[in-house]
Amino acid sequence: MSRGESVPQKPIIGSYSTHTEIEERDQANNVVATYVCSPDSGPQERGRVDVVVPRNTRTYVKSVLNAFLPAGYPHSVTKDYLQYQIYDSLQAFSSSIAGLLSSRAVLEGIGVGDSHASPTAALLLSVLQDSMGRIATILFAHRLGTSLEPECKMYRLAADIFNDAAMIFDCLSPALPKASRVALLSLSSVLRSLCGVAAGSSKASLSAHFATQGNLGELNAKDSSQETIISLMGMLVGSLVVSHISSQGATWIVMIALLAIHLGTNYLAVRAVSMRTLNRQRANLVFSTLFQRLSRLEGSKTSDSRTEFPTPDEVSLQERVFEKDGVLRWQGDKILGYCQIGVPLRKILDLFGQSDETTGSYTGAKSQDFVVLLDIFQEEGYIMWYDEPRKVFLICLKFPSNTETQLHAWMHALFMAIQVQRGLKDESVIEALARTRRDFRSWAKEYEIFDNLRRVGWDLDTAALETRSGTRIRTKDGSPGHGEDLEVPWKF
Repeated sequence: MSRGESVPQKPIIGSYSTHTEIEERDQANNVVATYVCSPDSGPQERGRVDVVVPRNTRTYVKSVLNAFLPAGYPHSVTKDYLQYQIYDSLQAFSSSIAGLLSSRAVLEGIGVGDSHASPTAALLLSVLQDSMGRIATILFAHRLGTSLEPECKMYRLAADIFNDAAMIFDCLSPALPKASRVALLSLSSVLRSLCGVAAGSSKASLSAHFATQGNLGELNAKDSSQETIISLMGMLVGSLVVSHISSQGATWIVMIALLAIHLGTNYLAVRAVSMRTLNRQRANLVFSTLFQRLSRLEGSKTSDSRTEFPTPDEVSLQERVFEKDGVLRWQGDKILGYCQIGVPLRKILDLFGQSDETTGSYTGAKSQDFVVLLDIFQEEGYIMWYDEPRKVFLICLKFPSNTETQLHAWMHALFMAIQVQRGLKDESVIEALARTRRDFRSWAKEYEIFDNLRRVGWDLDTAALETRSGTRIRTKDGSPGHGEDLEVPWKF
């Protein structure tokens, strides 16, 4: 190259051999921009990148909605989120108006407008209510804390039943004598405290269900924004309602109508949710339906069973909001018996005889049956016994106990319960347990139950069968010189 020639400038953008387009999308899967990379077309036309921004499709309505919906909606939440939130907003709106009516009744009850009322008496009543509510919170959380997550749909509705009952008691309080009024308002405070525990815990479980992209914190923040705006609207409308309704008859008519809307929309809200965890009721529905379907498949010699596994959406249509604790129900209808899971081993051992008052030992022929029972479930992660007089299955879990172990135990109980219902013929309970364990183990392995349940959308990593704090047992090697814990194998 001669001294006088100019040196060509190196292009900022490299040369492209092909035409390339790159799309940029936001969390809601909307196109934000398109980058078009053009190749070199000649010595003077080097490659370039054009940025194509779509016309602004964001409207004021969308901007407002984005302040109340999770980022990336609807892809960042489950498909039942919107329906639940609509009903939840309606119930919160009606509850806000009803709350104003009940608050007015409370103010009348403590003497607002009465020249003879004492501020000290009103303060002491407030202290009594607050104290009763705090004690109720502690007791309720201790007694039912374990069951709040497995039965979150039930307790979400129960929370609003508690709250509505408290409102009714508040409205009744002005008509009662002072002594009875104090007792009624204290009971109202207790019910509101129960509502707080049940609603807070169940809401946390439902939020974890809705969040699909690790956005639980952001989802809760947006849910708080929704509640704030709905409560504000409810207070504005409620102010108009309260100012125009003063008679007792009109107050009760409006209150009952609002509470009916409140409970109705709450019921529809929890019914709209399709939980993916298997609690006791959903396990009954899934496994009884599964047993029935696969039995028909075996009869028809059909090899493809992948489409036969019940999905969360299918089961939610059959699910009851309120169900008896521990019931074994066949396909949501017929009660076969009851089951207790996570019970202490002594509870099973007591059914084989009474212990000696001095030594605490169990001896006799029945104690040998217990040893046979241990041998039957040696390779399982649980021990199960059937109490015939009470029709109750008792399940003692071994350590460690994962979700699949618990589901396996519950399925075994349901599997045997239906056979007990049809008759065990000449078998003893121990013989029936041994046979059903073998049959069920083979059947579950053949159809790969847990793999297929995961495939259709069930969450088998979250335990939801125990509604009480349970215990675990650890098997140890009893041979001389060995005291190490043995791993309890549990697999198909």
